[in-house]
Amino acid sequence: MTLHKPARLIILRHAKAAWPDGVRDQDRPLSARGRRDAPAAGRWLRKAGCRPEAVVCSPARRTRQTWELLSPELAGKPTVVYDPRVYEAQAAQLLDVVRETDDSCRTLLLIGHSPAVEELTLELAGRAVTGDGLSQVRAKFPTSGIAILQLPGRWERLVQHSAVLLTFAVPRGAQPMS
Repeated sequence: MTLHKPARLIILRHAKAAWPDGVRDQDRPLSARGRRDAPAAGRWLRKAGCRPEAVVCSPARRTRQTWELLSPELAGKPTVVYDPRVYEAQAAQLLDVVRETDDSCRTLLLIGHSPAVEELTLELAGRAVTGDGLSQVRAKFPTSGIAILQLPGRWERLVQHSAVLLTFAVPRGAQPMS
C-alpha cells in the first residue's frame, strides 16, 4: 500500500492541573491556567495546519478537559477514544497504542501525561527539523507542550528514531486582566 501523505503524530501533554485536597490523581481537574492554555493549544494547532483525524486521550479528568477546551478551536470532528492505557503509561505502552492507528488516519493527536509523552517523543524522533527541538524536549516538556512528529510510513511499523520532530511548542493562554 502506498501512502500519499506522510503521517503526523501530535503529542500533547495535558494543560496545567489543579491539586485539590482529597481528590484522586485521576480526578484532578484543570487549574485556571490550564483552562486558559487548553484553548490556546487548539488555536496553535489550527494555525499550524494540524487538524487531527483521530484522538487518543487518557481518561483522566485533566486530559479529557484539555480535549474538551481545545477541540472547539479546531475544524472538524475527529474520532475520539479515551484509552485507559494512556493513563500512567510508559513510552513503550504509548507506542503500542499509536501503532494500532489505522493507516487511513494521517494525523493522530495523543493527549497524555508526563513523563511518558516526553519519553515517547524522544524515543521516536531520530532528528529534528530545527537543531534545538530535541534539546527543548529533553530540557522540559511542560503542560500544554505540543510535539509534532512526521512518520516514515505505516503506524504499525513505527520504531525508535524513525520519525522527525517537525516542531515543539508550548502555547499559553492570555492572562486575565486585573
